[in-house]
Amino acid sequence: MKNYFFTSESVTEGHPDKLCDLISDSILDECLRQDKYSRVAVETFASNNKITIAGQITSNAKISIENIVRDVIKNIGYNNESTGIDYRTCDIDININRQSPDIALGVNIGGAGDQGIMFGYACNETEEYMPFALQYAHKLARRLTDVRKLGLIDYLEPDGKTQITVEYENGMPKRIETVLVSTQHKENIALEVLRRDIKEKVINEVIEEKYIDSNTKIYINPTGRFVIGGPLGDTGLTGRKIIVDTYGGYALHGGGAFSGKDPSKVDRSAAYMLRHIAKSVVASGYASKCQIQISYAIGMVKPLSLYIDTFGTNEIPEEEILKKVQDKFVLTPNGIIEYLDLQKPIYKETTNYGHFGKNNLPWEKIIKI
Repeated sequence: MKNYFFTSESVTEGHPDKLCDLISDSILDECLRQDKYSRVAVETFASNNKITIAGQITSNAKISIENIVRDVIKNIGYNNESTGIDYRTCDIDININRQSPDIALGVNIGGAGDQGIMFGYACNETEEYMPFALQYAHKLARRLTDVRKLGLIDYLEPDGKTQITVEYENGMPKRIETVLVSTQHKENIALEVLRRDIKEKVINEVIEEKYIDSNTKIYINPTGRFVIGGPLGDTGLTGRKIIVDTYGGYALHGGGAFSGKDPSKVDRSAAYMLRHIAKSVVASGYASKCQIQISYAIGMVKPLSLYIDTFGTNEIPEEEILKKVQDKFVLTPNGIIEYLDLQKPIYKETTNYGHFGKNNLPWEKIIKI
């Protein structure tokens, strides 16, 4: 157990990459709402006042992709193409085909839709069994969105980012070293007013006093200006915030993104299952940290490998934990879908502020192993 600093970031729903993730997951949800057997792999690209949708959909659902896109942009709050994007005037380009029959050969018999590696993780740093810095970065980002939508700070715009640096002592969070908040805002807002409001109505409402001391550094809009945002300030793309989506850099990542993919894609479903298992391992008292890796081959039903690392925090041998997991869970693609009940339109709930650590999602339930 050593002393160190660790940093994680989060972003708001108005961040251009998250705008794209939410569009992709909204298309997926509508397909699953009408046809739970839908096969969906949709990517979204946003730049200036244009949205491009591309990918594959095989489904009996009848959907209007254009209407879904405009509703998502409107609900986020983008209505001005001069500073971000406008849901009323943006150009929408759609290029969708059906799933490759070569891939379907394996998926139709219950096999994995691709080769790959996935990871799950849990720790006892927070009550959500999530890493401390990431969980607080998510809370700040969510609060930043809430104060904007509730009108508590009426000059904010949708784009924003947060970041937390935590000091660890003997391997556990001790205090917060740095808080960083960058938020898009309307023109002609005095910087000192913005910084005061963010400190009082966002940071102070999220972070407990016990984690802040006289040495904690707080940075709010350090460049001094953030008027241009969203797809006008930076391009957006589905699947580009995979570390924000998972464990904030605390754990390994297999490289596969989540949003826009139906649960037959093990990139998504297996990562969710491993989170459930890792969380249950920690909650069962077998370790205070747990990381699990799994691997699949395209078209094959059973996983190729399963690996557990408890970083030396295990109370029983890791081989015993692995045996308990193998005896308890069916880790085939279809087994995971059935166990977690993943063929429902639940994916918009996952898109923002992390796919893990939200107790209403099925993979966040804890069972005794």
